[in-house]
Amino acid sequence: MCGRYTVITPAPGLAKRFNAKEAAAPAPNYNAAPAQALPIITNAAPGQIQLVSWGLVPGWSRDPAGGPKPINARAETLGEKPSFRQLLARRRCLVLADSFYEWQATERGKIPHRILLKSEEPFAFAGLWDEWVDKASGEVHPTFTIVTTEPNELMAKLHNRMPVILPGPEAEHAWLADDLSAAQHQQLLVPYNTNLMREYAITTRVNSPAHNDAEVLVAA
Repeated sequence: MCGRYTVITPAPGLAKRFNAKEAAAPAPNYNAAPAQALPIITNAAPGQIQLVSWGLVPGWSRDPAGGPKPINARAETLGEKPSFRQLLARRRCLVLADSFYEWQATERGKIPHRILLKSEEPFAFAGLWDEWVDKASGEVHPTFTIVTTEPNELMAKLHNRMPVILPGPEAEHAWLADDLSAAQHQQLLVPYNTNLMREYAITTRVNSPAHNDAEVLVAA
């Protein structure tokens, strides 16, 4: 799964990397967590970075406060679940990031690790998004979830899942493209190249989302 990540690339750098305007300029986030407003680019507005809450609230939800808000969606079963199948067809997004965290189960307890590209460049997770409309006020609440897949060789040492990292602008454009089929979109949902990634153990400071500073990146 993916339950925590970073977006520390300055807003102008994100805009340049993803060829998008800063509709909302995110502050550096060293410990991005569910329920936070985080930068994404949707297929409905592919040239715009938006801040959207992490934790999917389906548009058909009657009680968004009490219902589940999945932060991850399994790539292998997107076509089997009606809510995800509809979003795969019509509401896909890029979730902007530059590293993520995973906790490795060991005899000494769970050890957090930071995973990033060897280039240390920002990248995009494949995501799905939706909008819930408050019928009383008419206010629109967009949310998103991150798609996960089986782990590559590097991630298999840490966990049995990993987020889908799209391998560059061509794949990102394809993920957002509305003229591709669901089958073509699903072909993009594969493990990232192990040889282009690295990871290292960090301190348990990252365990609390309240710790949102560069110290969480320090190696253990």
